[in-house]
Amino acid sequence: MTQHTTHVLAQLSALRADDRLAAARQLVEAQPGLLDDSALGDEVNNHVHTIFSFSPYNPTQVALAAKQAGLRAVGSVDHDSIAAAEEMLEAGRIFRIATTVGFELRIGFRGTPFETRRLNNPDVEGSAYVLAHGVPRRYIPEFESLLEPVRRARRIRNAKQVERLNARLSSAGLDELSYEKDVEAQSQVHNGGTVTERHILYALSISLTERFGKGQQLADLLRERLGIPLSGSIAERLADPENPHYVYDVLGALKAELVPAFFIQPDEQESIPVEHFLAIVNRTPAIPAYAYLGDVAASPTGDKKAQTFEDAYLDELFQFIADIGFQAVTYMPPRNTVEQLERVSERARTLGLMEISGVDINSSRQSFNCPEVLQPEFRHLIESTWALIAHEKLSHIDDSYGLFSAGSPFAAESLEDRIARYAAIGRAIDPADPWNITVEGPHISIQGKKIS
Repeated sequence: MTQHTTHVLAQLSALRADDRLAAARQLVEAQPGLLDDSALGDEVNNHVHTIFSFSPYNPTQVALAAKQAGLRAVGSVDHDSIAAAEEMLEAGRIFRIATTVGFELRIGFRGTPFETRRLNNPDVEGSAYVLAHGVPRRYIPEFESLLEPVRRARRIRNAKQVERLNARLSSAGLDELSYEKDVEAQSQVHNGGTVTERHILYALSISLTERFGKGQQLADLLRERLGIPLSGSIAERLADPENPHYVYDVLGALKAELVPAFFIQPDEQESIPVEHFLAIVNRTPAIPAYAYLGDVAASPTGDKKAQTFEDAYLDELFQFIADIGFQAVTYMPPRNTVEQLERVSERARTLGLMEISGVDINSSRQSFNCPEVLQPEFRHLIESTWALIAHEKLSHIDDSYGLFSAGSPFAAESLEDRIARYAAIGRAIDPADPWNITVEGPHISIQGKKIS
C-alpha cells in the first residue's frame, strides 16, 4: 500500500462529509480494483447504522466496508436521524454498490390494544421500534423536519439519564461523566445525528479504560464495583489488553446491567404516537415497517436476555399493523429461529406486508455479512432488497411509482408480482449512475434502454 493510499484511507474518517467523499473518489482512482464486482455474491444488508446514530462507521466507510464484505447492496437506517442519507447515496455511487436509505424510530402505541403489551422494545411496554424504508431522495428534508424535534426531546432525556448514571458511578467511587464533554463528544448531534444509550455507555467505557487500562484489572473492577457479571467469552475478551474491540466489548458488558439503572422512559415528544408516524410516512412513497423482534430463548447473537416479546399475540399484532397503515415488516434472520421467521413470513404474505431484512451494525466486532439470506427459505429477502432499491429511485422521480402507490401503473398486480417486477428493475440500475432513469406510464428505461 502506497503512502498516498494510506493517507486517502485515513481521510475517509474526516469530520466533514464532503472531505470523506473526496477521499473516496481519490481512493477509487488509486485503486480501481475496488470497483471489481466479479467476486461478489448475492448478499445484501438493509439495516446498517452509521455515526449519525451509533456506529464506528460514517456513511462513506459503510459503503466501502459493505463492498469489501462482498455485499451487492447496503442500506443505512439511523435512529432518529436521516442525516446519513445523502452521503450514503453518493458513497454508494462512488464505490459502485447499490444503496437504500431510511431511518429508525421508537414510537408509542398509546390508545391501542397494545399500549400495555411488550412489543419489540425491551425497555418500555407499548413502545416499538419502526422504520421508514426506501425514502426517496427528494423527501429527505421533509423527514428531517419530523426527526429534529424527536432528537431535541431525546437530548433533554439523555442529560437526565447521565445524571442518574453519575449517581451510580459516584457511589462506586468512579469518575462521573459530563453529558456535553464526554457523551455528546462521541456523537454527531450537532450535524443532524442523535445520541443513544449506547453513546452514554461508550463514553463510560472510554472513561474506565483511560483510568484503569485494558485487561484483568478493569474486568475485576466491573464485577466488584459495578456488579457486572462476566463469564465465558466476554470475560476472556475483557481480560485481553490486546483486544482490538475492547471498548465496544466493555460497552456490551455494561449494557444489560446498567441501562435499567439509568433509563428514563421517553415522553410523547420523543416517542411520537404510531398514528402520527404513519400519517407523515404515508403521505410520501416511503415504506413504513414494523421491526419484528420475537421471543428470545437463547439469543443467536448473544446480545439479548431470555425474554418474551410479540410471539404470543403475533397474529393479532400483524393484523392490527396492517389495518392501520404499515406496509412492511422487517426482521434480522440471525436473531430468530427458522420456525419463528417462517411464521412471520406466512403472516406477512397473508396480510400483504412486504418483508425486508437486515442486520444492525453498531460495533466494530460485527460483520457486515448476513449469510442467512442465502438460505433457500430467505432468498426472497434478496428480491425485496432489489425491489426496495427500484422503488426508492423510481418514486424519487414520481410518487406514483412507489411500490404501494394506488396510482401506480402496476397497482393491479399482486404484491409478489410487483416485488418481482421492481427487483428486476433494481438489478438493472447501474450503481454508478442510479438516477439515469426515465418513466412514462408502464414504460421504464434505464440509461436509455427499455426495461419495462
